[in-house]
Amino acid sequence: MTEIRHTSTAPTRTQRLAPGAAIDAHRHDDHQIVYAGRGVLAVTTDAGSWVAPANRAIWVPAGTVHAHQAHGEIQLHLLGLPAVVNPLGLASPTVLAVGPLLRELIIAYTRSPGAVGPERERLHAVLLDQLRASPQEPLHLPTPADPLLRKLCDILRADPADGRTLAELGRAVGASDRTLSRLFHRDLGMTFPQWRTQLRLHLALVLLAEDMPVTAVAHRCGWSSASTFIDVFRRAFGHTPGAHPGG
Repeated sequence: MTEIRHTSTAPTRTQRLAPGAAIDAHRHDDHQIVYAGRGVLAVTTDAGSWVAPANRAIWVPAGTVHAHQAHGEIQLHLLGLPAVVNPLGLASPTVLAVGPLLRELIIAYTRSPGAVGPERERLHAVLLDQLRASPQEPLHLPTPADPLLRKLCDILRADPADGRTLAELGRAVGASDRTLSRLFHRDLGMTFPQWRTQLRLHLALVLLAEDMPVTAVAHRCGWSSASTFIDVFRRAFGHTPGAHPGG
């Protein structure tokens, strides 16, 4: 079994990651805000994955074993918070919207991690206030524990454009669509269509960060047309793929 790297404190710093670079599984005793000023960042745990373009950040609670994966060139901003300071009251990783003010606060705070003094304290206080006001985003792709569900989800991870119905996929894994539908609700807290759409959106963010054209992304991810993809993307992220800030 691979040893999990452990540090008592989550560092506050900036770090550049090349496209495709990864930070192996590790954990901190502190909470951490992970923000990519450019590119798309994925954070993965045993419970699933969270993906964030440049207008999102990921909250990683203290003690969570997690790994990072860069898609596109990443300017990574890491902000550690003591475990006793939990401005969001969250016990699991969560994607947060990052508006212009919060973005500048994160960049300013991580630019000078060793700074001390009243100005630094005021910056920290405003940063916490903005984190508390930051909307949470449903960008979690959960990983199933049930063997049947895991087998089905692995099929779609290998080819997100696979358009088979739940009944058709059920025949491939040896389960009825009713059983699988129940497992999706019970184990993942979402329907099969919701999980598949989330999977496709995660892949779309990655491909856009790698500069793939919008139409090619739409077809690669399984949407019938670019216009359908653009509509789903806009509803999920608040802007069109062409205006995607992660590229």
